[in-house]
Amino acid sequence: MPDFALVPADEVLPADLHAAFVAAFSDYVTGPVALPFDRWPATIARQVVELTSSRVAVREGSVLAFALVSPRAQGRRWRLAAMGATPEARGSGAAPALLDDFIARAAAASQTAVELECFVANERAQRLYRGRGFAPRCELIGYELAEGADVAAPVSAASCEVGRDVGYAWLDAAERRLQDLPLQVTRPSLEATARPLRFLQRGDAQLVWSDTGDGARQVHSLIDATPEQADAQALIGAMCATRPGAAVSVPAIQRTDLGGAALLRLGLVAQPFHQVLMVRTPL
Repeated sequence: MPDFALVPADEVLPADLHAAFVAAFSDYVTGPVALPFDRWPATIARQVVELTSSRVAVREGSVLAFALVSPRAQGRRWRLAAMGATPEARGSGAAPALLDDFIARAAAASQTAVELECFVANERAQRLYRGRGFAPRCELIGYELAEGADVAAPVSAASCEVGRDVGYAWLDAAERRLQDLPLQVTRPSLEATARPLRFLQRGDAQLVWSDTGDGARQVHSLIDATPEQADAQALIGAMCATRPGAAVSVPAIQRTDLGGAALLRLGLVAQPFHQVLMVRTPL
């Protein structure tokens, strides 16, 4: 019998859950996660974590491991937003127990699938997920444009800036239409972003981005499902024209088939650490 109990994450102190998170990712494949406690609530919000649906493994009052859950209303999926074990708890069976519990509870809640993102370099985690029936669906890649670089021959075409309500409605429709969109590029996550978001549309594509005037411009969501991705190329070109020479950063949640190919054509550089979206269905 395991010497730990699984309890809802809202039953432990936020500071204890945060400390376990930082400890679990202190030796992560992409580098230690430096996350001050005052940024913890914002991180939970951006990942759309529901603490009542999340679970932690606890032994004698100490958090050993955690599985943070983001229910996705559209598509009736549960997303494993983050799972980890503190270094001293590795090998205790807490993480596999949390994963099995996550899958079982999603099935009991009549979900159609469960999903997660995992860095390809994290071979240990991938083995665990594959062993529980998760299969890769698509790669999620990050891109960068260095400061001072220009985009290569952007498509010359007009784009339309729209308000938040119009932009979010577009994303809701895209999430209904397209399978396997990362949660981070959709409305629930973007609504929790503190940066000043701007929405650009052209044809069948939309770009959500931000620019504080200091540092790189951030691409938060780029979706263009057409094979040519010409609209995505035009939108990135229009964004770059607002502050020529400024750097551009795209996190590792960009699907190649939904805009990533356009980024490469424009001269952005794919980053070495990339993720894979993994899905288990049926439950």
